[in-house]
Amino acid sequence: MNSSANKNHWENVYETKNPDQVSWTQKKPQTSLDFINSFGLGKQAKIIDIGGGDSNLVDFLLEEGYENITVLDISAKALDKAKQRLGGKADKVKWIATDITAFEPAETYDIWHDRAAFHFLTTPEQVSKYVDIAKKSINGFLVLGTFSKNGPTKCSGLDIQQYDGESLSEEFKENFEKIGCITEDHTTPFGTVQNFVFCSFKSADPYSSFR
Repeated sequence: MNSSANKNHWENVYETKNPDQVSWTQKKPQTSLDFINSFGLGKQAKIIDIGGGDSNLVDFLLEEGYENITVLDISAKALDKAKQRLGGKADKVKWIATDITAFEPAETYDIWHDRAAFHFLTTPEQVSKYVDIAKKSINGFLVLGTFSKNGPTKCSGLDIQQYDGESLSEEFKENFEKIGCITEDHTTPFGTVQNFVFCSFKSADPYSSFR
């Protein structure tokens, strides 16, 4: 699927479905919050949520006092939904509507978070672009959550790439050091269970932007 068709797919998903009708919805993304807080960077940390869509992560980060949050998603409609939900708080967040493989960052980030975007990249070229953009963009930590080897093989009608801790680490080994990986079951709004793997990594100099 080319970038234009991919964008159209996701715009249609967010145009036609509510959060309780899509599998990835979480009321509170506790695992993501735990990883982010484990780095101990403080509330000024620059955080970007890749494929954040209308996820509730931004709500909880704002609630916890984080001040430099960016949400990126291929779907402008998804970001509009998040903005509407947040109301006036949306002005505290940077919103970027683009395909992650075409992202040209204007700044670097202390924490790069991605739950369930990376696994939609199914060709070596897409993965390579993502890894290269992450390498250039991260001055700190990377959190990745994907479907595990025991998870689904498709999502939203699209093929995905399954991972485990070892294969995720392999993709990022040249630029990042693995901190740790966990697996967890995510219960969807319609009661099915999806197994995820989450890994955290640090770049070569994870505190450079705080000096």
